[in-house]
Amino acid sequence: MAKLEFDKTGEKIYETGVEQCALFVRGASGYNPGVAWNGITSITENPSGAEASAVYADNIKYLNIVSGEDFGATIEAYTYPDEFGVCDGSAEVATGVKIGQQERKPFGLAYKTKIGNDTDGISHGYKLHIIYNAQAAPSSKAYQTINESPEAISFSWEITTTPEAVNGYKASASVTIDSTAVEPTKLTALEKKIYGDTSAEPTLPSIDEIITMFK
Repeated sequence: MAKLEFDKTGEKIYETGVEQCALFVRGASGYNPGVAWNGITSITENPSGAEASAVYADNIKYLNIVSGEDFGATIEAYTYPDEFGVCDGSAEVATGVKIGQQERKPFGLAYKTKIGNDTDGISHGYKLHIIYNAQAAPSSKAYQTINESPEAISFSWEITTTPEAVNGYKASASVTIDSTAVEPTKLTALEKKIYGDTSAEPTLPSIDEIITMFK
């Protein structure tokens, strides 16, 4: 029998950072080609639901019935691509002229976060996160006068999602791929698809496509 060992060298794992965020606005026939979203400062994933409701019988707690789980997130950024305007309720009626309170289009996101440890630092690995069928809620924008300590405006959006069907599993709105656990060539192929290259536009594969790529 092996004894448990704690805090071994190389096993002090942590996660940090957010980078390489790509936006995919949903069109009439699927997701449009991706665009870079610069200025992202944080993406906070906020799952909800999956709450247990107790059922009693025979004078005892008989079982727990668990509710469905939803996936949401909070995006914070200093700026956003022009393509995100239609997701934030804007419509361009003329070049440089936009009106608000319009239909909000769904979108997908792909972004990376760092995996670090005590030996490699933040170069140990990363996770590729993908969010599907997201919808942004209206948010406030606080403009302030410039003073002796000016600060850049930070934008924030609360998003909800609608899960998509996945063969053999419950419907889902998110996927996470760990670079330290998957085959590098398969991950490279997926990133080439998502971020594009000189010969192909950035596209957002479905969850079923991703599962097929890695199986």
